[in-house]
Amino acid sequence: MLRLRYSLPLSVLSFSLLPLTAAISTAAQAQDTNNQLEPVTVTTTRGNSEAGETPQKITVINRDEIEQQMAITNDQAQVLSNLIPSYSPSRQKLTNAGETFRGRDPLFLIDGIPQSNPLRDGSRDGYTIDLAMVERIEVIHGASAEHGLGATGGIINFVTRRPEGTDLRQHIGVGVSAPTDYESDGLSYETDYRLEGIHGDWDFLLGGAYKSRGLFYDADGRAVGIDQAQGDTMDSQSYDVFMKVGYWLDDTQNLELSMNRFELEGNHDYVGIEGDRANGVPATSVKGDPAGDPVRNEALTTSLSYRNTDLAGNDVRLQLYTQRFRARYGGDTFGTFQDPTIAPAGTLFDQSQNESDKYGAKFTLTRDGLLDGNLKATTGLDLLQDETSQILAQTGREWVPETEFQNAAPFLQLNYQATDRLSLHGGVRHEYAKLDVDTYTTLASYGSQTVQGGSPRFEETLFNAGVVFQATDWAQLFANYSEGFGMPDVGRVLRAVDEAGQDVDDYVNLEPIVTDNREIGARLSQGAVDFEVSYYESDSDFGSRLALRNGVFEVQREKTEIHGVEADLGWRFREGHRLSASYAHVSGKFDSNDNGVVDTRLDGRNIGPDRLTVRWQANWSPKLTTQVQGNHYFSRGIPGPELGFDSYQLFDAFAGYRLGKGQVTVGVENLFNEQYITYFSQAASALDSRFFAGRGRVVSLGYNLDF
Repeated sequence: MLRLRYSLPLSVLSFSLLPLTAAISTAAQAQDTNNQLEPVTVTTTRGNSEAGETPQKITVINRDEIEQQMAITNDQAQVLSNLIPSYSPSRQKLTNAGETFRGRDPLFLIDGIPQSNPLRDGSRDGYTIDLAMVERIEVIHGASAEHGLGATGGIINFVTRRPEGTDLRQHIGVGVSAPTDYESDGLSYETDYRLEGIHGDWDFLLGGAYKSRGLFYDADGRAVGIDQAQGDTMDSQSYDVFMKVGYWLDDTQNLELSMNRFELEGNHDYVGIEGDRANGVPATSVKGDPAGDPVRNEALTTSLSYRNTDLAGNDVRLQLYTQRFRARYGGDTFGTFQDPTIAPAGTLFDQSQNESDKYGAKFTLTRDGLLDGNLKATTGLDLLQDETSQILAQTGREWVPETEFQNAAPFLQLNYQATDRLSLHGGVRHEYAKLDVDTYTTLASYGSQTVQGGSPRFEETLFNAGVVFQATDWAQLFANYSEGFGMPDVGRVLRAVDEAGQDVDDYVNLEPIVTDNREIGARLSQGAVDFEVSYYESDSDFGSRLALRNGVFEVQREKTEIHGVEADLGWRFREGHRLSASYAHVSGKFDSNDNGVVDTRLDGRNIGPDRLTVRWQANWSPKLTTQVQGNHYFSRGIPGPELGFDSYQLFDAFAGYRLGKGQVTVGVENLFNEQYITYFSQAASALDSRFFAGRGRVVSLGYNLDF
């Protein structure tokens, strides 16, 4: 057993091993002239694994797919949902609360840097970068400790663009979109610019993007209701500034500095009008002057990395990073915000803001070619410090006290090629975590309880094991066991203490979440047809579920069990044409009476609907490309008398045509103008104020020029 000893503000003795990653199921991989898939290196795996050769499912979304989806919709969550069927349907709001991945929370990354804020999960981590700055999206399905805390449902890593070619290159793109039931306030427009080049030992990329989003309309021509509490992407503006500079010390050594600054802020021009769930009338919006300040996301992510591909035969990588995140939410006179010492009951307006600052380091060393070339070993150490708090912006009250989380995790990963057809994967990762919370007082609505501060510590050793068997030239079998490590939403737990005499050190609800993911599957590729199917089980003995209390979601710690099936089928039925279909089924239960047996189905806040996605991608000529896609969301019974989900189906279309200079794109979202209520509004919230219709048909026109 290998032990690594090191010293931090907290002392740790630990050892570990990396979760394993996995296989890729996507039509987005490049193909050569013989229609064979080219090897794809997945940087999200710490050992830079090759897709299709690892035992846990991976999806790689390439740049072409991202651009086609962006030509259809400016909703980044919808892009993910369209391309990852086991990701919940987008809420079409600024929040991704209720958007789960295999029924659990994903860990969002930018170039391996965590964007998620598990200490006070404000569910805004999907909006910290504009997709115009992203080269590809790497997705690890299922619980993983590959990058530490937070990936109980999987990992979604936004890999940013890199300079290409040797000459100075520029790109400019412009776009406009509008509902076909045209209203001038429904107009949206966007632009992005990029300058990149390589000169001698230097390479650089500078980019910027701007979006102005109008009001959304449903298929009946009615303004969609604005989410005044969580925030909205409609009636908003956003910008992104991105920089990447690299210097080659020699042929094997590289230094790279990158920075991304993203901001999205609402225009604050509309107020919401409640719907009528009982009569099927969705919420809407009218011109008005909302109370408080506009909702906003601000994120600054920086990274300094060093790589040496041949340090005494080892591949060595070191990354230092920071992430500063600020998320302001809408306000109201929620019961939770009331304090009779400030204002009469029911009259006090307030709004919250989450603040998180991360500092971290990742060290990775990979050695290939051991044991006669059959063994690849990857080891390293991850360090993270996260300082998080939540304030009430209008009154300056502290809703969640400042919480400092320190995390250290050494790891080891081994991949062994046992025979020409059989590869074995295994490892261990040890997580050491310390939480520091000062003594604080809860809000008046919780009884103004004084909670003694403390510094609870947690240690978890996370194991992983997997096997890949190449049964024939066209059939591959895989199986995997992996564990993910997460915290409950510590902020929700701490702020909701409503009993006297509590002590942070003894508060059992701060215990970590360990999720076991078991998966078995097969990949088949024969001629023009490829197929992948996997069955998974995801269990947590002491899980975390959100339940609505007093208008606010609070954490419930309960045993949860989730299982599901994912299947992908592709057929290249003629040159340049591909038909594909994906199906995702997920179901789960939790233990409602603490007797150790799961007995109640999870609701739509915690689990997504079953889904069938079909897509036809066609390259008609070197100039003309089209795509038609459809998503069918299956009906689901939901616990609770007011909740349920009626199925609906949405179709989208894309066409791109290359001119003598540049490319013109046309996208149509909700092609047949289907009127529907979003999944979350049907299955997760019984509030009339959140009974939101989805967007009706929207047509987008774009032009892109590279020069």
